[in-house]
Amino acid sequence: MLRVRCLRGGSRGAEAAHYIGLRLGRVFTGWVQRSFQSTQAAPASQNPCAADDKAPSPVPKDCPVCSYNEWDPLEEVIVGRAENACVPPFSVEVKANTYEKYWGFYQKFGGQSFPKDYLKKAIAEIEEMCNILKKEGVVVKRPDPIDWSVKYKTPDFESSGLYAAMPRDILLVVGNEIIEAPMAWRARFFEYRAYRRIIKDYFNCGAKWTTAPKPTMADELYDQDYPIHSVEDRHELAAQGKFVTTEFEPCFDAADFIRAGRDIFVQRSQVTNYMGIEWMRRHLAPDYRVHIISFKDPNPMHIDATFNIIGPGLVLSNPDRPCHQIELFKKAGWTVIRPPLPLIPDDHPLWMSSKWLSMNVLMLDEKRVMVDANETSIQKMFENLGISTIKVNIRHANSLGGGFHCWTCDIRRRGTLQSYFD
Repeated sequence: MLRVRCLRGGSRGAEAAHYIGLRLGRVFTGWVQRSFQSTQAAPASQNPCAADDKAPSPVPKDCPVCSYNEWDPLEEVIVGRAENACVPPFSVEVKANTYEKYWGFYQKFGGQSFPKDYLKKAIAEIEEMCNILKKEGVVVKRPDPIDWSVKYKTPDFESSGLYAAMPRDILLVVGNEIIEAPMAWRARFFEYRAYRRIIKDYFNCGAKWTTAPKPTMADELYDQDYPIHSVEDRHELAAQGKFVTTEFEPCFDAADFIRAGRDIFVQRSQVTNYMGIEWMRRHLAPDYRVHIISFKDPNPMHIDATFNIIGPGLVLSNPDRPCHQIELFKKAGWTVIRPPLPLIPDDHPLWMSSKWLSMNVLMLDEKRVMVDANETSIQKMFENLGISTIKVNIRHANSLGGGFHCWTCDIRRRGTLQSYFD
């Protein structure tokens, strides 16, 4: 398999610094241990998952967070919110991830609410989706509603927010660990706040919680002169490996990663750079292997409407965006399925996504899939595969930029860590 490589080196200066660090570390560690022992009892008594006044074990057996792939039986999920969603300001990274026909929309409404009628309908669709998930036996958690129109300023930029609609973009669950992605859009800098209450609850119940290095999002992170005027421009730039995000600092969206047990696949995109991929590779090693794959895609941003793994040895591969490394999967015995063309009308607004949200499905297990009620062609494809379809209409929710996989983050799936490529 294709693997991300790590360059290593050293020096006498580094060895000396390491030695000094060890000496200081012993003193500091002792102080931390004494301080922790004196305060241990209070947090333990406040822990909603603690059975008594004793501190809980680091990883309780009943930890609610555990997910290794995209298809094991789904037991608990976070579903996003459309409430208060705002159009992001029309900055260079937003321009690079949207199509020209919508640029006027962003220029006119950036920082304001998305159309109220669409938000109202999207909210109702997602509420129905949550009800259906609950009827299927899945525990559903929701992020907190936040006013995303509030403007904020850092030493490097000014912006207003977007939404907490797509938990898949910001959260990646690997085993019993929740990883908060650093994101790449300035409008999403504070998006993590909507999920903190939920994540703290999971942490108090034994989950691991990691926040990737928060980027400054300074001007240097973006190619301010990124030349995009047509799909042809984008194809040429993507083929050359040129994207709006630079390698100034690590950045990635969690939705550019997709899991298959010990093997995790990622694409370099407009929102995920090589530094971000390398951070993930080092963080997850040696238990997990991170593989870079690429596609003939003029606007790569999030992998799950291009390459969606739906079962052990089974992957949906977008026929309009062929995978350059597809032989790796075929040689491993995987079945590669080309989903049918989407049926969504041309006049339906998709401000931040393509029609291929039709393949952005959520597997409830190997034999059940949540799919768009309007996409009869892909429903038939799944039924021919022996997978029953749970049909839900989220057309207006689609307009905000995501399908079922985007609108969710699976927290617990009933399964074990396995390798599907050895």
